[in-house]
Amino acid sequence: MSKTNTTAFDSRDFSAIFDHISIGVRDIKTAMSFYRPCLEALGLEVVMDKGFAVAFGNGSGRQWLWVSEPIDKEQAVVANNGAHYALIAQDRATVRAFYETAMANGGRDAGAPGLRPEYIPTYYGAFVLDLDGNKVEAVCRKAEDD
Repeated sequence: MSKTNTTAFDSRDFSAIFDHISIGVRDIKTAMSFYRPCLEALGLEVVMDKGFAVAFGNGSGRQWLWVSEPIDKEQAVVANNGAHYALIAQDRATVRAFYETAMANGGRDAGAPGLRPEYIPTYYGAFVLDLDGNKVEAVCRKAEDD
């Protein structure tokens, strides 16, 4: 039987626990046509571009999201079924902007913007699949009116 630490689960402290994380893509230029506008909708900007890999951040912190081709070009990039990347949105309007931007830039719907009260009553998220099939989410946990 699983046990939930309700203190941690209900916490409103969104301090980072990752230094950085990377999403694998087949072609960085193609991927940037999707990621750049989608992540800009969340207030993220390019903080480093290595050609084969691009890091996004908020411009002040060190918690970066890398979008990267494989270093070993012989390895195929495949989306990880079951894994996804959830990014913080400042409000529900930003979640919707992320989703609309993703749809306009080749993304596929994996869960339209809306409340997910099965997580917590204020959990408002949207899920998309990027051009390579990776699942990316924007989420706002704040209580607010739509």
